[in-house]
Amino acid sequence: MNWITNYVRPRINSMLGRREVPENLWIKCPETGEMVFHKDLESNKWVIPASGYHMKMPAKARLADLFDNGEYEALPQPKVAQDPLKFRDSKKYSDRLRDSRLKTEQEDTILAGLGSVQGLKLVAVVHEFNFIGGSLGMAAGEAIVKAFERAIAEKCPLVMFPASGGARMQEGIMSLMQLPRTTVAVDMLKEAGQPYIVVLTNPTTGGVTASYAMLGDIHLAEPGAEIGFAGKRVIEQTLREKLPEGFQTSEYLLEHGVVDMVVKRHDIPETLARLLKILTKKPATAANDANGMIALAASA
Repeated sequence: MNWITNYVRPRINSMLGRREVPENLWIKCPETGEMVFHKDLESNKWVIPASGYHMKMPAKARLADLFDNGEYEALPQPKVAQDPLKFRDSKKYSDRLRDSRLKTEQEDTILAGLGSVQGLKLVAVVHEFNFIGGSLGMAAGEAIVKAFERAIAEKCPLVMFPASGGARMQEGIMSLMQLPRTTVAVDMLKEAGQPYIVVLTNPTTGGVTASYAMLGDIHLAEPGAEIGFAGKRVIEQTLREKLPEGFQTSEYLLEHGVVDMVVKRHDIPETLARLLKILTKKPATAANDANGMIALAASA
């Protein structure tokens, strides 16, 4: 940066009436290459209108879309030790945390809320993938445990929306310890007699898959989501074999009995409400809820 870029260019732009165009004004569909105006994508819940490709959805937007009228109580973010290992790779871990907080306006990757879906009270926990790849560290683990404890205290179900590359390597063994901690939290909720549903989103991999993401009473998945422990390339290099087409996608796992239903994003709130009302023995809000549930099961 110098005086030309800092002073001369802004002056020229102001005289000519030029405006800076945001870099994300248009978004390219990964499948078809179609360019979609970001406002149109946002209004369609981050699903490409033509192809139906499900883009990553921000955590705050997902909670607002899930709960009735977009209203919910945001659960507090627990305080944990920051950068306990003083880790540094290409840049300091503390700098990565700072940059991610500025980018996402969140303390860490987990965002949790308490609200109602079609009148049914529940706690929802969402990964923000834009925060260091949705990775699971001490802060995320503690936030998840606290969310389960709140669901137990409120005597209500919990719905998990994982989107993660796995454990956070910058926290070493302390990150891996979140796997058993969150697993115990799942067991506590089940012992309390409350349902636990997981909605697998793209991607769900690594230690998250090896813990709470695969312990639900029911597993839903968004279309085309990548779900697995190790990546496809790593598996192919290890086995020295070509894996099947569509391996580790939602549809492949549905066919092989790993997930129960593949549900489009627009249908997730209604599907969750129907399932949870059955699991909690709550009365249906509409006469056709039972028929709708049968239709959903048949399509799966």
